[in-house]
Amino acid sequence: MYDTLDEVRADLSARLANAAGNRHSAMHTPVVATADADARMMVLRAFDADSWTLRFHTDARSPKVAVIEGDPRIAMLGYDRDAKVQLRLRGTGRIERDGAMVDAAWAESTNFARRCYLGEGPGAVSKEPTSGLPPEFERDEPDYAQLIPARENFAVLLMQADEVDWFSLAHNGHRRALLMRDGRGRWIAP
Repeated sequence: MYDTLDEVRADLSARLANAAGNRHSAMHTPVVATADADARMMVLRAFDADSWTLRFHTDARSPKVAVIEGDPRIAMLGYDRDAKVQLRLRGTGRIERDGAMVDAAWAESTNFARRCYLGEGPGAVSKEPTSGLPPEFERDEPDYAQLIPARENFAVLLMQADEVDWFSLAHNGHRRALLMRDGRGRWIAP
């Protein structure tokens, strides 16, 4: 149990950094909600503790991209069941389609992951159950040349967190803190 806001801030940073780099982390796939009150699970790809920026990958054709570009308010919810810690982040989202950071994110993805950007766009209607992938890539990994058209559908969602509501459940008394990116913070009743 933490007794200082600095300890809570360090815990927050450690949890999100671990979640970004460890696919077995409880917070690796948090819930991300957009301003239209739509929510979905996303994979946390990176976290910058200095700027409180989180990086996710998305399809540029996804409906959430248009929502974020129209209203950048965004929230994230993660929960670590074993540690009994919940994180609720609020901030703004930004979609990046081009640039060195996006190119690096694309380059670090596997061909198997990149194939998701080859098929139909998210939400495309189908008369039968479908993965949306071209049939030739349902089971097989495309090569680099086959993935060239997929790159135009790949985008990065950057979330700039402004505040984090950190909540720890404990039998001897829950603890809750509200932290701001600018360094301010306060304890609040759970």
